[in-house]
Amino acid sequence: MSQLDTKSAAGPQNAEPPLLKFLLELGPLVVFFIVNARADIFWGTGCFVVATIVSLTASRILFGKIPVMPLVSGIFVVLFGSLTLYLQDELFIKLKPTIVNGIFASILFGGLLLGHSLLKYLFGDVFALTAEGWRKLTFRWACFFVFLAMLNEVTWRLLSTDAWVSFKLFGIMPITMAFAISQVGLLKRYALDTDPNN
Repeated sequence: MSQLDTKSAAGPQNAEPPLLKFLLELGPLVVFFIVNARADIFWGTGCFVVATIVSLTASRILFGKIPVMPLVSGIFVVLFGSLTLYLQDELFIKLKPTIVNGIFASILFGGLLLGHSLLKYLFGDVFALTAEGWRKLTFRWACFFVFLAMLNEVTWRLLSTDAWVSFKLFGIMPITMAFAISQVGLLKRYALDTDPNN
């Protein structure tokens, strides 16, 4: 069997370094946190917008593409960040996570209603799952995005601006990572058998 055949038989491949991708996606949020802590929400928002554009550009240069979810989120960071700075109203940047997560949830739920597990088109080159596995994974992530949207609405209304920014970094990120890790069982349960010897 040739090297190309061996790679094909091994199933989906992810050539993009996951740690580098994670750092690129986390970087703008870290910048937001640091600048907000040292200056204020408006300086933090301005730097957040710039760091997001730099991160998306770096992804395009390094990987040849920009992942869909960071791209959509980045567009809203620029849009709502610009509104925040232009109107000098922090409400817009606080609403951004609610709207973005709501959009993600609506798209995933809408796809399921139409018989499509849209996560398969995003991560089909990373995971090989049965149709039922993709449906369940898509449904769980759609529900999780609804949870994140509701959580953001609660936190920005109850917490101070500084506490809300901190929670985005030290609360939302660990919660999201924990949820992703909790899906490993589903990924194993519904994994396609890509071993050519079976």
